[in-house]
Amino acid sequence: MTTPTIRLLLSDVDGTLVPSNKVLTERSLDAVNQLRDAGIIFAITSSRPPGGLAMYVEPLQLTTPISAFNGAWVMTPTMEVTDELTIDDDVITPLLAMIDEQGLSSWVYQGEQWFVRDVNGAHVQREAEVVQFQPRLVDTFDGVCTKVSKIVAIDDDPTSMAAAAAMVRDRFGSRVSATSSQSYCIDITNPQANKGVVVTYLSNMYDIAPSEIATIGDAYNDVLMFAQSGVSIAMGNAVDDVKSSATYVTTSNEDEGFANAVREFILK
Repeated sequence: MTTPTIRLLLSDVDGTLVPSNKVLTERSLDAVNQLRDAGIIFAITSSRPPGGLAMYVEPLQLTTPISAFNGAWVMTPTMEVTDELTIDDDVITPLLAMIDEQGLSSWVYQGEQWFVRDVNGAHVQREAEVVQFQPRLVDTFDGVCTKVSKIVAIDDDPTSMAAAAAMVRDRFGSRVSATSSQSYCIDITNPQANKGVVVTYLSNMYDIAPSEIATIGDAYNDVLMFAQSGVSIAMGNAVDDVKSSATYVTTSNEDEGFANAVREFILK
C-alpha cells in the first residue's frame, strides 16, 4: 500500500504514545524529534483532563494545540484554553440518574476540577496517578450540574458497559457523544467533542488536507479520528474492531508501537 505524503501526525496518549507506566520512552521521544526534523507537525489528543496532559508538553517540545476531554477542550502548549465545549446543562441530571440506575459509578469533570463520590472507588486512584492530581470528594453531584466538560461512567463488566453506552445513545441521541477510551469506562461529552473534530480543527488551522494527516490510537474513541484522516494506525494492543478501522496496525504500546509506526508508516 502506498502511503500519501503526511504533513501532520495526531496521536492519542494512553495506550498509544505511552506504555502502561505512562512514561514516554526514549524511542518515542526520538520518533517525535525525527518527525520534527522531517517537517511533519506533531499533535496529541486525549480523553484525559487538561491537567493530565501538561507533563508531556516539555519533553515532546509541543508547539501545537493540545486537545483534552476528546476535544472538548483545546489549549495552547502553555495550557491556555482557546476552545471549550460543555454538555448541555439540562442533560446532566437525567444522565447521571441513568448511570446510577444502571448501577455504575460516575465521575464529573467541571472546568479543571474532577468530582467523585467515592475516592476509593474503582479506578479512581489509578486515574489520579495517571493525571497527577486528586479528585474532589462530594456527597452528591447536585452542585456540579452546570458547565460540565465530561462525565465518565465506570464499571468493570463489559456487558454492563455496552448496555449503558447503548442506553446513553438511545435516550440522549445527538445531544451527547459517548465513546470508550478504556474497556471499563464510557466518556460522555458534548456531541461536537470527539477526536474526529480534532482532525478537522487541525486541518483548518494548518491548512493541511485531511488526506495529508495521519492518526494513531488504540481505543474506540480513536476510530472517529481514523475516519477523518488520510492514514490511520491502530496499536497492536487495540481490539480487533479498532484495528479493522485503521489503514495499518503497528506493535503494542508495550513494544514501542508508536515509534515503530512513525518509522514504518510515516517517515518511509
